[in-house]
Amino acid sequence: MKTTFFSLFLTLLALTWASAQSPHVSADGKNLKIDYGQPSKRGRVLFGKGGSGSLEPYGKVWRIGADSATMITFKKDGTFGGKPVKAGRYTFFALPTEKDWTIILNSELGQWGAYKYEEIKGKDVLKVTVPNKSFPTSQEKLTFDVKDTSLDFQWDKAGFSVPVKF
Repeated sequence: MKTTFFSLFLTLLALTWASAQSPHVSADGKNLKIDYGQPSKRGRVLFGKGGSGSLEPYGKVWRIGADSATMITFKKDGTFGGKPVKAGRYTFFALPTEKDWTIILNSELGQWGAYKYEEIKGKDVLKVTVPNKSFPTSQEKLTFDVKDTSLDFQWDKAGFSVPVKF
């Protein structure tokens, strides 16, 4: 009897954990692919000053997604935000502020979130700063859009665009 209840408890625990995870999606273009966990807004304040209760505070490095850190793959050499980048796979981080975003590509793969970013920041391959972009309509789910000339990000009404060239 105890074994049955214990098994039921473990099953419910596993189902609860699985349902708490955000879906993982990909945005794939001709020369660029991004894989990320896609959280939903669910009425939360997403970005704001530290201590404001926002989900992601300004001035703190973020994995720019949910669960494991976002991965970006360059299928061939190109430029990202006007800076050269070699073909390969990188961890994708961002540092949002009130006026802009610093986008960071890092060579340390397999990160969970940005919890250990301070330990691996020496492996940053590229940093580029782009202005905030405000959208007229809200996007419930965090979304990337890979275009031939840009990588665009939107969540709620906030976002950015990074020019790419191959």
